[in-house]
Amino acid sequence: MLDIKRIRQNPQELLDALKKRNSTIDVSELLTLDAARRDALGQVEALKNRRNEESKKIAQVKKAGGDASAIMEEMRKVGDEITALDKQVNEIDEKINFILMRLPNLPHESVPIGKDDTENVEQRRWGEPRKFDWEPKAHWDIGTDLGILDFESAAKISGARFTVYKGLGARLERAVINFFMDTHAADGYEEVLPPYMVSRATMTGTGQLPKFEEDAYKVDQDTFLIPTAEVPVTNLYRDMILDGDKLPIRHCAYSACFRAEAGSAGRDTRGLIRQHQFNKVEMVKITKPEQSYEELESMTAQAEKVLKLLGLPHRVVCLSTGDMGFSAAKTYDIEVWMPSYGRYVEISSCSNCEDFQARRAAIRYKEGPKGKAQLCHTLNGSGVAVGRTVAVILETYQNSDGSVTVPEVLRPYMGCDVIK
Repeated sequence: MLDIKRIRQNPQELLDALKKRNSTIDVSELLTLDAARRDALGQVEALKNRRNEESKKIAQVKKAGGDASAIMEEMRKVGDEITALDKQVNEIDEKINFILMRLPNLPHESVPIGKDDTENVEQRRWGEPRKFDWEPKAHWDIGTDLGILDFESAAKISGARFTVYKGLGARLERAVINFFMDTHAADGYEEVLPPYMVSRATMTGTGQLPKFEEDAYKVDQDTFLIPTAEVPVTNLYRDMILDGDKLPIRHCAYSACFRAEAGSAGRDTRGLIRQHQFNKVEMVKITKPEQSYEELESMTAQAEKVLKLLGLPHRVVCLSTGDMGFSAAKTYDIEVWMPSYGRYVEISSCSNCEDFQARRAAIRYKEGPKGKAQLCHTLNGSGVAVGRTVAVILETYQNSDGSVTVPEVLRPYMGCDVIK
C-alpha cells in the first residue's frame, strides 16, 4: 500500500507511475477524499478546542454559583457535531483505504519503462541451449511414455491442469524440492514449513487481496489456499516491530501452491507449466530500506545458482513497468530454456516490494529500544518453481532412446543415474 502523505505531497509522482504501468486508475477521487478528510479533522480539532475552553467556563460559572445550563446545552450540540464529523471521517477513511488497496506499487527508478513483456530488458545469460541430433520430445510426452507423469488420471480425479506424478517422476519432484531447500539453507536461509491455508488478513497483507481475489482458491469467506509461500512467511512478521540488528531476515520455504489462473485461459494448457496446484520453493527477506536492493541482487543470484548446478541454460531479465507484479517496485525474472517451446520460459521471479507490503502488514523495525519504528522492506523470490524445473530437466536431459539422464547434483536424492 502506498503512503497517502507521499501521494498528497507529490500527486504527480503517482500519476507518472500509473502511466508507466499502463494503469487507467483515476486518482482524482482519492485526492478529493483526502482533502475532505483533512478538512473534517480540522473542524473536529477546532470544536474540541472550543469544548475544552467552554468546559473551563462551565466550571467557573458553577463555582461562582451561576447557571451554566445554556453553555452545557451548547456543548451538547458541539458534542453531536464532533460525533457526526468522526463518523464522516471514518466513512472517508474506508473510501480512501478502498482506493489505496487497489493502487499498484511505484516502480523503482531503475526499472525500464515499457508496455508489456516485450520491453523487458535482458541482463545476462548462462549456458547454451542443447542441440539435438533427433527430434526431441516435449516433457508431457516424455513423462507419459516413461509412465512417470499421468495427466489423464489427474483430469479424472481433479480436472484440467493437475498432474499425478508416479514412480521416479514422484521421486524426481521430491528430489528437486530437497535439493533446492538444502542449497538455500546452506546459503543462510532459515527453513520454514508454513500452513497452506491462510486468513483474509494474511492475503491482504502481501497484496493478493482485495484486487486478485478471483485468482485465489477460497476455502470459505475468510480462508484461502496460498498462491505462494511468500504469503504466510512474510506475514509471520505482521504487526511486529523487529530489532534492526537482526535484519535482514532470510527464509526459504517449500509449499504446495494453488492458483485459479482465472486470467490465463488457453495459455500453456499442456504439461507442467501452468497448473492449478504446483510445488515451489520460495525465498523471503525482511530488510532495512538501505539493504533491500543489495539483497534483491543476492536473492536473484541464489535462484540462478540452483539452475547452474542443474546445468540448465537460462537468462535473467529486468521486467518493464508494464509487466511487473502489483506489489513489486522492481522484479527480475529468470527464464529457463525450454526445448519444446524453442524459447526461454519463466521459472523464477525475484522482487523487491520496498515498504509496499510492510505498510499493509505493519512490519516495522527499530534501531535500539529508543529508536523510532520504521517500515521494513520485503522481498520474495522463487527458488525456484519445482514443476517447471522437472519439465525442463526431462526435456533438456532426454536421450534418443526415450530415457532421461538424471542431473549429477540430483543423483544422491534419486538413487539412480537414469530414468527409463
